[in-house]
Amino acid sequence: MKAVILCGGQGTRIREASETLPKPMLPIGDMPIVWHIMKGYAHYGIRDFVLCLGHRGWVIKEFFLNYRAKTQDISIDLRGDGVTFHGRREEEDWRVTLAETGEETMTGGRVAAVRRYVEGDEPFCLTYGDGVSNLAIDALLAFHKSTGRIATVTAVRPPGRFGEMRIAGGNVSEFNEKPQASEGFINGGFFVCDGRRIWSYLGDRSSIVLEREPMQHLTRDGELAAYLHTGFWLPMDTAREYKLLNDLWSSGEAPWKTWANGQ
Repeated sequence: MKAVILCGGQGTRIREASETLPKPMLPIGDMPIVWHIMKGYAHYGIRDFVLCLGHRGWVIKEFFLNYRAKTQDISIDLRGDGVTFHGRREEEDWRVTLAETGEETMTGGRVAAVRRYVEGDEPFCLTYGDGVSNLAIDALLAFHKSTGRIATVTAVRPPGRFGEMRIAGGNVSEFNEKPQASEGFINGGFFVCDGRRIWSYLGDRSSIVLEREPMQHLTRDGELAAYLHTGFWLPMDTAREYKLLNDLWSSGEAPWKTWANGQ
């Protein structure tokens, strides 16, 4: 099974992304957020990735082309052209396809552009390159299979942007700093799509926005299922969220780190 990751947006809401790096390359710890997303999929056995590139896509290509040199000790024989990599990382069994899908292409157009890499009888996963979660991918896939629908979207509750207080009799009875919203679900990404039937909903225009016509038409036809996830989910949309994700990682308490140490 393959996982398609949308990595082409310009990330204009985070200054660091729009000026120097594509948003999926913003680091959590010493590795880019897209690596964290891929590690989450790999934990559930999905190690074949298709990254839809656009804005500053060459930076992502450079990272993966030089992946071993960036992450392992190396010995270089200056008398010849021999290079020895020491040790082995778990990610060496990954297969990563880096597909140029256009600088201005919208999300639906990017998925359509990689059709040749994922079309077939098997479903494929699809997500954004800027959000992490402790979602159980195996449970999501089992749910999708059980519905028989063309697509499944993971529904999440948005994290609260402000603190919440409950007041009784003029006194604060409960105080929560930036809690998760208790009502209402939003699109959390982490889709599963039928590798044969999804394409008629996407078309072939680069201007198609996945979250508009395709999702609306799937909904109209009763072909979009919702998998409810009430665990951790957070996008890297703002400088505050960028800092929060890095603080969680530094503390050793990152909820999305579902993989074991050393893997």
